[in-house]
Parts: sequence; C-alpha cells; structure tokens
Amino acid sequence: MPADSLSEALALIDARCVLARGIMAGGSWSLALRAYGPLMLVAPARGEFWLSIPRIGRRVHLAEGDVAVVHGDLAQVMSSDPELEPVDGEKLFAGQDQGTLHLGDQPEVALIGSHITVDRGGESLLLAALDPITHIRADSGKAPVLRWLLDRLLAEMTGAQKGSEFAARQYSALLFVEVLRIYLADDPAASSPGWLRLLATPALAPAVQEMQADPQRNWSLEELARTVSMSRTTFAEKFREAAGVPPLTFLLQWRMRVAGRALREENTTIAALSHSLGYSTESSFSHAFKRIHGVAPGQYRDRHRTA
Repeated sequence: MPADSLSEALALIDARCVLARGIMAGGSWSLALRAYGPLMLVAPARGEFWLSIPRIGRRVHLAEGDVAVVHGDLAQVMSSDPELEPVDGEKLFAGQDQGTLHLGDQPEVALIGSHITVDRGGESLLLAALDPITHIRADSGKAPVLRWLLDRLLAEMTGAQKGSEFAARQYSALLFVEVLRIYLADDPAASSPGWLRLLATPALAPAVQEMQADPQRNWSLEELARTVSMSRTTFAEKFREAAGVPPLTFLLQWRMRVAGRALREENTTIAALSHSLGYSTESSFSHAFKRIHGVAPGQYRDRHRTA
C-alpha cells in the first residue's frame, strides 16, 4: 500500500482523540471506568496494573510501556489487584477540575487513558478489525516510539503547562497511529477479516489503490482483478477473505466515506458530489449514503456543521 493509505483512511473516518485522562495511583486501588468513544487506549507510562473487562471475562496484566486497545462499549476495571472491589472512577473524575486523578500518597503507577472517536462508518471498520481487547506489548519492536509518546503524554498531563490538554490529545492520536502500525506489521492472516487486514495484504494493494484513487469510475470485478494479475474468481475470494466484504461492497463503502469527508469539510452541492462519485442521480447517491451513514447527506452535513 502507498505510505499514506492509513492516513487517508483515518482522515476519512474522522479518527481523533476526544479525551485524554491520567491516573496516578499507589497502594491498593481499583476503579470502574468507561470509554467516551468507540475505542479506548490504556497504558501504564510508569509501573504496572491489571485491566479487567467483566463482560467478556478477560484480565490483562499491563507492564510499563504496554498499550491496550479496548472497545468503548465494554466497561473496564483498572486496579492494583483484580480481586479488589472497584469504586466508581467516573464519580472521582467528576469531583475534580483536572484530567489527572490522584490515588494514594505515594504514586507507584502512572496510567494514561485516551478516548478515540470516529464517525459512524468508521466504527464498523475499526470495531470489526480489532478484537474487543488488543494487547500491544512494550517489546513489540516499536518500543522506543511508544516509550517516547507515553513519556510526552505523562509530561503533558502532569506538568500543568499552557495548552497541555490540546497537546495530550495530539500525542494520544499519534499513539493510536503507532498501535495500528504495529497491528498492521503483524501476520495479516492471523488477524480478523476487515479494513486493517486488507491494508496489510500486499497482494491486493494495487486494486485497493486504484479504487481509492478513482472512486468515480464504474469498476468491474474483471478490471480490478487485472490490476493484481489474478483471475476474477481468485481475486474475489482473496479480497473477501481479507476484507470481510466483496470488492464492490468495499468500493461502495469507500465512496461513502469520501462523501462523508466532503460533506464535513467542503461546500460542494450534493448533486455535484453524487456525480463526482459516479452516481447518475442524486437520489441513488442519497440512498447509498444513508445505508452507510444512517442519515441522508443533507442531515449528515447539518449535524457536523452544527457540531
């Protein structure tokens, strides 16, 4: 894939960090917390702790420098000991003005939580591609980069500098990108079918690149198969195995994400946008857009412009 394929995809689904919080804890402690986005990154910048997901019965021990990515609809318990009864961490955060919670007199653990949000279409891409909890270990090969980002996050959260809240969100977004890079560098065949596995499959890269570069074109399965020197049947099978959807369904989804970004950021008319994406009528474009985003193009634009 071209070097900017991941960047393009993240921009189209409007991936960003909306909240970064910290916990400085010592002694015995246990907090029940929730995410404020479809994904949450959790990491100990210093020390270690337990991350428990009661709904799916998972416990993960996070050592210093590890990062965990958790689906946002799963309640989480972070603790020094998974057998402790948790208290409501959201109430503790609500009772203070700053984004870092202090527990105990002598903190042994510096914990960072970053809440990642994406648009409605992006949720289906990311949540389908990532397991309910993904554990990235500090010795993954990207340790120096992860270590630097975690150090910067911790410094912004504890230093009380001007602009620290904004800076923490930017470093959190970079941490999210590094986690996805590590995920993509692993064996693609070992991951679940979906967007990330497709990005990590070099044999299909030319076809994906062509669709992304020219979404207006009325691509046929035969044309796309020729770009990767495969038969129509082989290409369709391999693409579906990697992406979880047929090639032309992926093309439809990509078009609608291009449309979503245009509606968020540009002033083009819906009629012009539908034509630029290969639709002969505005109504056929609107119908396809609503299938992916859940609302009509005009409503989507109004919501994002209001926000």
